[in-house]
Amino acid sequence: MRILIIYASREGQARKIARRVAERIADAGHAVELMTVAEAERGDVARCDRVILAASIHVGHYDRAVATFVAEAGEALRRVPTLFLSVSLAAAGHTAEDWRGLDKVVGDFCAATHWTPDRVEQLAGAYRPSRYDVVRRFVMRRIIAAKDPGADLDADREYTDWPALDALIDSWLG
Repeated sequence: MRILIIYASREGQARKIARRVAERIADAGHAVELMTVAEAERGDVARCDRVILAASIHVGHYDRAVATFVAEAGEALRRVPTLFLSVSLAAAGHTAEDWRGLDKVVGDFCAATHWTPDRVEQLAGAYRPSRYDVVRRFVMRRIIAAKDPGADLDADREYTDWPALDALIDSWLG
């Protein structure tokens, strides 16, 4: 089976997730191609058996390049099984409000692009104050302080559940 993984990442966690998924798929004996959304073309989708799209949410939206690609490649995406990995810090939350918000972001994205993935998984991202500018660091510290009161607000931290991601990919391949 030939699987295409396309990702968009601002701070690196969606890229790290996409790479982990690519390794897992290759280890399972499948052909895998990994590329950024900027590198991807509609024709890339047509020559694959399955497609995984990994994209991070920032300020309630996915990157514009993701929406543009999906809108342009929508017909090809509808012809193959698809998995959409939505990456955000909100997915590390445990409140119903967090999950309703994530559902709304995905719903808005699907409505805007006219594409509904076969499966959507919300994955927790990472908190990386070492990579933020002053304003973003201030905002993100407030968010993390509210969601994870015991967190060290000056330390980078991954919230991604790697074993759960591995199990998800194994299940999706099966």
